[in-house]
Amino acid sequence: MFKKCVLTYVLCALLSGCVSQNGIPLFGRLFGKPDTVQVKKGDTLYSIAKRYDMSITELIELNGIDSPNQLYVGQVLKTTSSKYYVVKRGDTLASIARKYHTNYKTLAQKNNIKEPYHLKVGQKIAVGNSAVNTSSKAKTATSDKTQTVKKNTTASSNAYVSTKRNAKFVWPVSGKVISSFGTVGKGLKNDGINISAPVGTAVKAGDKGTVAYVGNGLKGYGNLILLKHPDGYITAYAHTDQMLVKKGQTVSRGEKIATVGKTGGVSAPQLHFEVRAGKKAVNPRNYLP
Repeated sequence: MFKKCVLTYVLCALLSGCVSQNGIPLFGRLFGKPDTVQVKKGDTLYSIAKRYDMSITELIELNGIDSPNQLYVGQVLKTTSSKYYVVKRGDTLASIARKYHTNYKTLAQKNNIKEPYHLKVGQKIAVGNSAVNTSSKAKTATSDKTQTVKKNTTASSNAYVSTKRNAKFVWPVSGKVISSFGTVGKGLKNDGINISAPVGTAVKAGDKGTVAYVGNGLKGYGNLILLKHPDGYITAYAHTDQMLVKKGQTVSRGEKIATVGKTGGVSAPQLHFEVRAGKKAVNPRNYLP
């Protein structure tokens, strides 16, 4: 029985060496770094800073560390600041985003704000490490531009990825589900489902999208393909044999993108299939016909 890794903001190493070739968690890079990280045996300030694309100075200041000797196994370190902006009368998500050199889509997702992005006076908005824009140009944006931004904000469908999806995904392969979503053993969690099928069986794209990743840099998953869909959803296809697409390629719904294999940490032919609403892993069975 194989151990299935959990694909989270930072990939939990349930399998030894479950990281990319650069030592940086593959899915951590794809889905964003976490707010905190727990120090593991062998970690140093340098290795942690490098892993999460930070400077050592930034990591030290963020956590109030006076000496490298203060680092110990199990310690929880911040990797992002917890800066907040308090909403004032007349503020919009777009105006706050401009002030902090970011965009309203990022703020909406970070703060779980849904369309039409109503804000309340006194509401706290997490703005992370963004620097305040104090230029006079930013402060004197015209009302016409503000109205345009508001319209664009309302029209955007990708700022927040709802877990409710109207369209179902196509089954990527026909076969018996041999491992379900959720807890599969003591301390283990499957972020997708595993479907048994013969080697060489066609693997189909769950829906139209763009290929975000093709490779085998994540130990335990073998040959892996990630598709990013227009509505913000991501689907993953692991343990494949032949991978028939390239990164950046656009694929159509039901298009053959790979064949079933038994690569990675499995002993029998199967496909590991995941569905993510943005960063959140959801049960694929709820999104299949």
